[in-house]
Amino acid sequence: MRIIVAAIGRLKSGPETELSERYRKRAAQTGRNLGWRDVEIIEIRESRAAEASKRMIEESIALTTVIPQGAAVVLLDSRGDSLDSASIAAQFAKWRANDKPAVVFVIGGADGLADSLRDKAQLRLSFGTATWPHQLVRVMLLEQLYRASTILTGHPYHRG
Repeated sequence: MRIIVAAIGRLKSGPETELSERYRKRAAQTGRNLGWRDVEIIEIRESRAAEASKRMIEESIALTTVIPQGAAVVLLDSRGDSLDSASIAAQFAKWRANDKPAVVFVIGGADGLADSLRDKAQLRLSFGTATWPHQLVRVMLLEQLYRASTILTGHPYHRG
């Protein structure tokens, strides 16, 4: 199963990038025992359109093009479901049992996502109602992917 994080915007070099890469590598390594092929990051340029609604549509179209056929789609959304780590891991177990070829986590741009992309989501995941910078959302997501892989493989990292 492919694990893909598709995000609007690029991380510049610095501590957020280093931390993201550390958790991405850990998740990929531990996930191999679960049949994860890799944890891929796909960065998509922010739209340069003048109007917010047009930026949102252009970015959503670009994100949609990287979602493989049959993939489970998870949107990072402050209005989504707030799941604990064990529930996220359980969701991965369900996707695996249902032979999903990929799971795509979508991090939209500052203007949000078009309804056409929102409608494709099987899950809307929230890290709380606070507004988080996209760089930190990516770090938190990758840490949760690593944590889910450790829960499913019985690794002692997760003690919650």
